[in-house]
Amino acid sequence: MNIDRNERGPSPRFSVTDLTALTALTGRTFGAIPPTALVLLGIVSVQVGSALAKSLFSAVGSFGTVALRLFFAAAVLMLLWRPSLRMDRRTWTVVLSYGVILGAMNLCFYEALARLPLGIAVTIEFLGPLTVALAGSRRWLDAFWAVLAAGGVVLLLEGRGDLNLVGFLFALAAGTCWGLYILVGAALGRHTAEGNGLALGMAVAALVAVPFGVADSGTALIQPWVLVAGLGVALLSSVIPYSLDLEALRKIPPRVFGILMSLEPAMAALIGLIVLQESLHWSQWIAVLCVVAASVGATRGARADV
Repeated sequence: MNIDRNERGPSPRFSVTDLTALTALTGRTFGAIPPTALVLLGIVSVQVGSALAKSLFSAVGSFGTVALRLFFAAAVLMLLWRPSLRMDRRTWTVVLSYGVILGAMNLCFYEALARLPLGIAVTIEFLGPLTVALAGSRRWLDAFWAVLAAGGVVLLLEGRGDLNLVGFLFALAAGTCWGLYILVGAALGRHTAEGNGLALGMAVAALVAVPFGVADSGTALIQPWVLVAGLGVALLSSVIPYSLDLEALRKIPPRVFGILMSLEPAMAALIGLIVLQESLHWSQWIAVLCVVAASVGATRGARADV
């Protein structure tokens, strides 16, 4: 739509009422989609966002890309939720911990992504939530799932000799942060309402990541096309999937949600193949499927009330 900048009429403004109406319309649209489809769309969105992020590495590096993603995600979420800063000390401690872990997780994951295929990076990172799912279990079957996941990691390490060790360690660090993220995220849900904690936590994560991005990329971050791409990464990797997941969790049990999320490594490998032309060796595909199967098995065996 073309707008004549010389018009003397009042310029249109996007008011809070308009934003509320748009949010309500979006909610009704999501409500018409089956919850399983919402989860799968969220998974696709995250991985397409990661593929788009990887294409930015040549321009602003991994740190710069993380800075753009978290900055724009924080800006959108703060605008949507407009959270209050009036919280007690314990709640602030949880929010700050959540944000620091979220920032560190993204920094480590994008460093891994700069060195590894998307499917491999996500598969290794997924060991974090899998470990959380298996922690404390006393079932023999869960020991089998742990061994199956470990076998997948061995296949990744020994299947081909060109797997980058530094990238592997960064992905492992990202997985550790993901496990902590799940634990702290549960506390965040208990101490904050709706998306307020998420918005504030994302703002803290942006404060953690942006200095790294500015130091690494400098003025390259403010190129118009880079800013547009960074906004796209933020929407695809954070805002859209979080919104889809929240809507899905209103309709399906967390255990079912976890089973569907277990498909993420396989989806990452598929998106990496289609979008980035990152072909995996047959042994690496088996490794990805081992981790997916272990995650599905561990989630199915979890207590329904967890």
